[in-house]
Amino acid sequence: MPNPVNILIVDDREENIIALEALLTRTDIKLFSTTSPNEALKIAWENNIAIAMVDVQMPEMDGFEFVEMLKSNARTKDILVLFVTAISKETKYAVKGLGVGAVDYLYKPLDPYITSAKVDSFIQLARAQAEVKLKNEELEDFALVVKNSADIICVVDAETLRIKTINPACETILGFRQCELIGKSIIDCAIVNDKAAFRKRLGEIIKDNLKLAVLDYQFETFSKNPISVECRVAYRNKTLFFNINDVTPQKSYQTQLIKSKEAAETGKKAKETFLANMSHELRTPINGIIGLTSLLRKTQVNDQQDSMLDLLEVSSQSLLGVINDVLDISKIEAGKFSIIRSPNKLSDLLQSVYRLLKFKADEEHIEFFLDIDPEIPEYLMIDSLRLNQILMNLLSNAIKFTKRGHVKLIVSILSKEKKRLRLQFSVEDTGIGIPKHRIKDIFESFEQADEDTAYKYGGTGLGLAIVKKLVELKGGELNVDSRIGEGSVFTFTNWYTVADKPKGEKPKIQNKQLKPFTNVSVLVAEDNLVNQFMLSKILKDWEATAEIVNNGQKAIEKLQQNHYDIILMDTHMPEMNGYQAARKIRIAFDEPKRSIPIISLSAATFENEQEEALASGMNDVLAKPFMPEQLHAKMEKLLGEHAKVQA
Repeated sequence: MPNPVNILIVDDREENIIALEALLTRTDIKLFSTTSPNEALKIAWENNIAIAMVDVQMPEMDGFEFVEMLKSNARTKDILVLFVTAISKETKYAVKGLGVGAVDYLYKPLDPYITSAKVDSFIQLARAQAEVKLKNEELEDFALVVKNSADIICVVDAETLRIKTINPACETILGFRQCELIGKSIIDCAIVNDKAAFRKRLGEIIKDNLKLAVLDYQFETFSKNPISVECRVAYRNKTLFFNINDVTPQKSYQTQLIKSKEAAETGKKAKETFLANMSHELRTPINGIIGLTSLLRKTQVNDQQDSMLDLLEVSSQSLLGVINDVLDISKIEAGKFSIIRSPNKLSDLLQSVYRLLKFKADEEHIEFFLDIDPEIPEYLMIDSLRLNQILMNLLSNAIKFTKRGHVKLIVSILSKEKKRLRLQFSVEDTGIGIPKHRIKDIFESFEQADEDTAYKYGGTGLGLAIVKKLVELKGGELNVDSRIGEGSVFTFTNWYTVADKPKGEKPKIQNKQLKPFTNVSVLVAEDNLVNQFMLSKILKDWEATAEIVNNGQKAIEKLQQNHYDIILMDTHMPEMNGYQAARKIRIAFDEPKRSIPIISLSAATFENEQEEALASGMNDVLAKPFMPEQLHAKMEKLLGEHAKVQA
């Protein structure tokens, strides 16, 4: 229900006021009344009076004088005045009343129906007048906002697309004065290359009668420097309403962000390519060294030569360890490192680590202890490769930095929870210790406890950084407590799920005799001479026939000319790499050559390269360096599967 309309009754006789009040009392009217003109002026000043019903003949001040005073004040000049009079209805009195500002007359004695009807009509008029006043105030406020807006606000004729009105912001943003733009086509504000698209888009807005659309174009400024603008456009009553915002700084920032993102991606790709190449270039020769060492051991060597081979093998494994550290830390930082848990016998893993490092501890005359809680279940869900890596790093460090005393690996249960238990792995030593202010730094890449540590003890400074990142990836916690000259304790804790013994687990067969590949023809694509020699020697020992080429293109040519049972394909080769050669074989050749088994002999350790090898059509991947037994197993499996398919 609308607010009541305030009506003021002014009459010097109380009985007249009572009579009018009786006629007008209702819910949509609020009545104010007085017998004093001066009091009436005060009421009109203090209240929002819409209609005044004024007696013409009053002793203090007649009605004409009272209305003149109302109309002379800005606060009360819009009050609608009805004169209530018993004097003559002569024209001169009516003219005088209307002249001072009255809008109508009521004559005494009052007719109830006429009085009620006239008051109704003036109430409606008062409400309309109040609404118009409110709308005018809103328009004035809006005009003030538009005038002072930092954005360009303009009205455009939808038929001609010419600007009808525009606010002063056009001078700040575009450099043009208002008078220079009014009457100009809004299309002409856009740069030449955007005009056609701008016109087409505005046509679509008009055609589809859109209430709001957001457009991004470039506008020409007075100085001929284009700026990026965001136009918010609304269409109504054959008129387009524009709010135009200069977004040049945001666009510039976005462009910089895109360039930075592209640069980062390029840098990341370059880093990955470099690491893949480094992996190949370093691991390939090491593969040759390890393979040749294995082959030399099968020849007749004396004790001195056997000792040299030991040193060669240790040096090769040491170099391989450094390369693996660099590649591992790179993969972890790139987010390409995954934890894969499976049922494993924890005691076997711990005993394996212990045996591998026991000889080193014995060489250094250090006591090496292994203490395993007997309550630990036999099988747990473990990523054995990564747990082995953590323990090998921690224990190798402990042995390296301990000159006397002992190193101890203690594995205990901290808590149990149904099928889960929390284990603690503690590596304790009596070594040189770590200064308190350097404990945080030792977990950073390429950092060590002291500046001369690398000089005295060697190492890359990556071992503990890898351990920390692996522990975090596994969801565990790594802590260290150390005292200079007394030793250190590294503690790794994590939750593990109890697992059942894997079905079909077979005991490992030691020194298994590898069966020969009699009448098997092998095509080897390998560009490294040492690896060529090693592979030819291994395959000859297995009674296989081998033909060797040094790139993918030559492999394709050989396959076109001859029949082979299997291909060993290096991935990184000149002219045509292994991926390209494998794809060509799978697409361009007819059966049975199209389905020939291909093993990728890649020095790359990144998952994406291994995935690419399989995606290119290779059947399996063997990462360098590898042991001959691993290659034999993969060849045996693929040759067997291929024979079944051919049959």
